[in-house]
Amino acid sequence: MNKFIEILKKIKPVDYIIITFCIIALCVGFYTYKGFRQTAEKQIEATSKIVFKVFMRGVTFSGEEVPIKKGDKTFISIRNVPYSDLDVIDVNADRRKIVIPTLTGSKVVTVTDDAQPDLYDVVVTLTDTAKITKDGAVVGGNKIKMGLPITLEGADYKFSGSVSDLKIIDAVDDEKVNRDMNTTDDVQ
Repeated sequence: MNKFIEILKKIKPVDYIIITFCIIALCVGFYTYKGFRQTAEKQIEATSKIVFKVFMRGVTFSGEEVPIKKGDKTFISIRNVPYSDLDVIDVNADRRKIVIPTLTGSKVVTVTDDAQPDLYDVVVTLTDTAKITKDGAVVGGNKIKMGLPITLEGADYKFSGSVSDLKIIDAVDDEKVNRDMNTTDDVQ
């Protein structure tokens, strides 16, 4: 008993802290091994194709047509981190509008803003394959949700916007969802 007390007196408080952390690490490892604790790999429920829209307000270009074209590929950066080239499914660009009230006040009229002829609101629909988790779709290590800042970049453009719509689709529903995504655009 005296030898045990002498050994305890030789151990310093730092040694107790190290021993405690080792025991905690072993417990966490045991619980992970037995399946009581989920790892990131086990949280992925499926891999599916997603279609999402990127809304870019106030894009300025003075050329004849929108530089992003349907059927092309565009390189995206998510939160300023480069990700990958994605397929452009649809592009809808509309000149900036202004609202003019009528004299009766019951109706308003929307007209294009001639003071800013090169200012557009653009919606670009993109597709990718994502890992589906309980929290949503994950692309490039980032959860794709509405409001996520995204930068689209091509040979002659670099535009910033945010995700405005997201659909997780199966291979069977592909055509139906694409048709729905392309017909509901109303940029104003």
